[in-house]
Amino acid sequence: MAKLSLFARRRQRVRTALRARNATTPRLSVHRTGRHIYAQVIDDRAGKTLASASSIDKGIEGIGATIKAAEEVGKRVAAAAKKAGVSKVVFDRGGFLFHGRVKALADAARDGGLEF
Repeated sequence: MAKLSLFARRRQRVRTALRARNATTPRLSVHRTGRHIYAQVIDDRAGKTLASASSIDKGIEGIGATIKAAEEVGKRVAAAAKKAGVSKVVFDRGGFLFHGRVKALADAARDGGLEF
């Protein structure tokens, strides 16, 4: 078996812990690249995405990979989740550390009405 990178090990550890604690609650999954940030609210039991937002979407303030863009994505994913009837989620940061753009997205989603 191939050795996993530090990022892959961190992502595996985070997702395993989330599934063990909260198998029934939808998860807010965040993916970050050098250019953009993406967020999805996923129902793992049904295997469906309930709401999503990204910095690629039209009308996002800021250019792609900024904290301002991450905050806007957080607000939009919270609004889309509320519209889909979801108010409580678990935050899945994947293998990303909880600071910078990931933290900004989480804080904006909380301000938008999501509980986690």
